[in-house]
Amino acid sequence: MEKMKMHTPNLTDENILKIKELFPSVVTEARDEDGNLKLAVDFDQLRQELSDHIVEGPQERFTFNWPGKKQALMAANAPIAKTLRPIEKESVNFDVTKNLFIEGDNLEALKLLQETYLGKVKMIYIDPPYNTGNDFIYDDDFVDDFDGYMLDSNQIDEDGNRLLANTENNGRFHSDWLSMMYSRLKLARNLLREDGVIFISISDDEQANLKKLCDDIFGPGNFLGCACRVSKKANNKGDFWSPNFDYILTYAKSKADCEVFLGGINTAAYDQSDVDGPRAGEKYQLVRLYMSSLDSRPNQRYFIEAPDGTLLIPPGNVFPANKADGAHVVPESNDDKVWRWSKDSYVSKRDEIVVKEVRSSNLVDENGQPVKWNVYTKTYLNDVIAKSSAKPNSLVEDHINQKSSHELNSLEIPFSFAKPSSLIEFLCEICRVKNDDLVMDFFAGSGTTGHAVMKFNENNNQSARYIVVQLPEELDFDNKSQKAGYSFCKKMGFPTNISSITKERLRRSGKTIKASHVDTGFRVLKVDTSNMADVFYRPDEIKQGDLLASVSNIKEGRDNAEDLLFQVLLDWGVDLTLPIERKSIQGKDVYFVDQNALVACFEIGVTEELVKEIASHSPLRVVFKDNGFVSDAVKINVDQVFRQLSPSTEVKSI
Repeated sequence: MEKMKMHTPNLTDENILKIKELFPSVVTEARDEDGNLKLAVDFDQLRQELSDHIVEGPQERFTFNWPGKKQALMAANAPIAKTLRPIEKESVNFDVTKNLFIEGDNLEALKLLQETYLGKVKMIYIDPPYNTGNDFIYDDDFVDDFDGYMLDSNQIDEDGNRLLANTENNGRFHSDWLSMMYSRLKLARNLLREDGVIFISISDDEQANLKKLCDDIFGPGNFLGCACRVSKKANNKGDFWSPNFDYILTYAKSKADCEVFLGGINTAAYDQSDVDGPRAGEKYQLVRLYMSSLDSRPNQRYFIEAPDGTLLIPPGNVFPANKADGAHVVPESNDDKVWRWSKDSYVSKRDEIVVKEVRSSNLVDENGQPVKWNVYTKTYLNDVIAKSSAKPNSLVEDHINQKSSHELNSLEIPFSFAKPSSLIEFLCEICRVKNDDLVMDFFAGSGTTGHAVMKFNENNNQSARYIVVQLPEELDFDNKSQKAGYSFCKKMGFPTNISSITKERLRRSGKTIKASHVDTGFRVLKVDTSNMADVFYRPDEIKQGDLLASVSNIKEGRDNAEDLLFQVLLDWGVDLTLPIERKSIQGKDVYFVDQNALVACFEIGVTEELVKEIASHSPLRVVFKDNGFVSDAVKINVDQVFRQLSPSTEVKSI
């Protein structure tokens, strides 16, 4: 029975294997720092493979470089032995929601999501910390505990005080920020679908550098443009110009696969929706079927029956002889007005016709007399979107910061400098986010993106999902911009950090959504050290005297079944929002993920009878604790049992 690896993938090793498939001759063996043999790339040979002439030395080429770029690349590729632990009490609708809130360092979160959500994200929006000399900078270092991480990365001093500023007198002022962004964007690109898009809000300070950085990661050919967002209508700050806008850099995973952006549609006008029928829930607006400017056409003059039996028709001199709904007559001149639709269209699409009583109508009855009715057609928003060729303007004017202030005030959420949810909702619209599409934000801040996705779903009858990530950055009571947030957390009994505010904003904004089809819940998962003991990762280092203490591969105090299950889901790349059902089978707790996508039993004393009963469900995957079997004989027979009863099941242990 194969053991699970229980750590994030080593992207360097995976890249070497991809190169080996293309150029076997350039991959060789080398010894690492510990003296172990591992695959390595002969870069001189690789350069020769990619050249049509003899390569003798380095050649000049355009490149974007800074001190620390190689370390940032290593940081992105290096595996980590971490996990995501579910926190049901902080979640909303944990059992049924398809949304995720991840609390922890976003670099670690992105690593943990690499297998599960590789190539599955439709849209990423991030509003990273602007490098102004006052903002928090992530300085990445991989250590076992959070306090050690914060100390080693210079985010706190030895007394535990948080260091928040990347001051301009730092010689690596720009380099530190670029390194932080580089490793995260490298991993984020992996998560995008081939038709996926990333939007990045940024100010003047690093816009030029970020453009070069994104060209390096996504390729200049996948640059979709840079929009300017008006952030405020009036501003007296600034030494020379008064800054009134910021930028939205936009890149595709693959421009060739990316849908053309949608623009120019006033979605607010589509203010009605079908209650039932084949288009139940779809938004539409009513448009008059008769317009006086239409030219006369042979098959477009006919009667339409009103609810009181009145036959309605555009004004004119010629009327159908047959006094019945749908009866038509050929117009004799332009004085005989017509409907927009032909008779055949009217008959085939009667369910899209609405006849309403109005104060004033320009229609007449079968005798040419004025009537109190008018006729409308339903114009569906989805149809307009599908046919639209208009593009959005790169000057974005309708989503100023003041909207965010009003929005957060209405929710009674204290947070400074958040973007308005209408901006992210607008971006979802223009890049054509659809049902079940995944939207991600790994600098979640107050939770604007999660709020925006819920509003977008409500306003567009969609069911997009979100993943948002936020570091539990401590709030400082003595910091003017954080004092209100600190007091809010204290009042609510929350930990005094930003992620507490993020979660509460998602809870409160979810309650403002009225449409029943919208998923307003979220599963809270927290980045933590692995549930597995060191012996799991380094069994060769165990000493004879440690054998009795190492019966279990699981850390002491970390054998909670839900914790273990989510680490298994990560390791196997299974969607972290799938429904989970716990069943009691032969007195043991057995977890069924999405019925039979994965079955897990982390109990002690597993018998062969229990193994057979689990196999009878024909799961795609099954996992047990390595020391969970009642005897070695049962453990040895597990593979044989599944080969006989469910040969397609993948069996592993932890």
